[in-house]
Amino acid sequence: MSISATNGINVGVVGATGVVGETFLELLAERKFPFADLRLFASENSLGKSLRCQGRDFPVQQLSAGCFSGLDLVFFSSGDDISQEWAPQAVVSGAIAVDNSAAFRMNDAYPLVVPEVNGDLLPKPGQPTIVANPNCSTIQLVVALAPLAKKFGLASVRVATYQSVSGAGRNGIEELFSTTRQALEGDEITSSATFPQPIAFNCIPQIGRIDEDGFCTEEIKIMNETRKILRLPQLPVSAFTVRVPTLNAHAEAVWVTLNKAALTPAEISATLTDGEGLEVLNQAKGLAYPTQKTASGRNPVFVGRIHRDLHDDRTWLMWVVADNLRKGAALNGIQIAEHIFDLK
Repeated sequence: MSISATNGINVGVVGATGVVGETFLELLAERKFPFADLRLFASENSLGKSLRCQGRDFPVQQLSAGCFSGLDLVFFSSGDDISQEWAPQAVVSGAIAVDNSAAFRMNDAYPLVVPEVNGDLLPKPGQPTIVANPNCSTIQLVVALAPLAKKFGLASVRVATYQSVSGAGRNGIEELFSTTRQALEGDEITSSATFPQPIAFNCIPQIGRIDEDGFCTEEIKIMNETRKILRLPQLPVSAFTVRVPTLNAHAEAVWVTLNKAALTPAEISATLTDGEGLEVLNQAKGLAYPTQKTASGRNPVFVGRIHRDLHDDRTWLMWVVADNLRKGAALNGIQIAEHIFDLK
């Protein structure tokens, strides 16, 4: 099958009415993605709705047998169960499925891709397969680690994440607003429908289920996915994840131990500055570090507070922030498609 971006690419979006799905549509318009046909899929509750993209309205459909026929590319952003059932059907129909769930990330049959880091693994147009989109926190971490790994080599990585409520979808956003209002009005909030504990004015050191070793599922994802994407299966990676009461964008405190010693802060900063998809903030630019407000609604992965550990001259600390709905989800998926169809 020959696909030409000039003639337009036939695109599907599964989970189009969710916060990530809406971000996909926003970015398809913002980046002038050359689609010919655009099919939007969501649950039965969304039937009858239309969503707008690139100045046109598109009806929301339900998933059904043969619904992917004629599509070249399908973005999935609707959870593991839906992806496990429907992504293989998209492939059978001749499409490349870019899946934002965790369903296929650690499956050796499929690439797990951040284009700036391992885009060489992507298929060619007309080669139907599943491409896994990594965890949001993993994406920004590996974008920051990749230039250091390439130039100096990595000995180990430790990361603590501070993840906004938008990572839990629309319910997370709405719960932060509603419970914050309740708390400001003096109401006692004793439970949460979305998080393990109430999120208003609170930090919760758990994202996902906690296993018998004390790690939660989000931490396991980050550790395993980082090794796979960097193609360093033996790299020691340790992660600790925290949900924080910020609206959007995830922040990470990162300790990275390099294979090379006696480096200067200028060398580390210059290496990161040259990294694809990165923006380094420092005093010379008038701001020493990014925040979640800095990154929200923007596409780069931001890095700041780069400094050397006092007790180990091979270990460097840095603060990494990115919009989890954009680079951490929809943008990375669209960049995957742009690489596949040579739209860069």
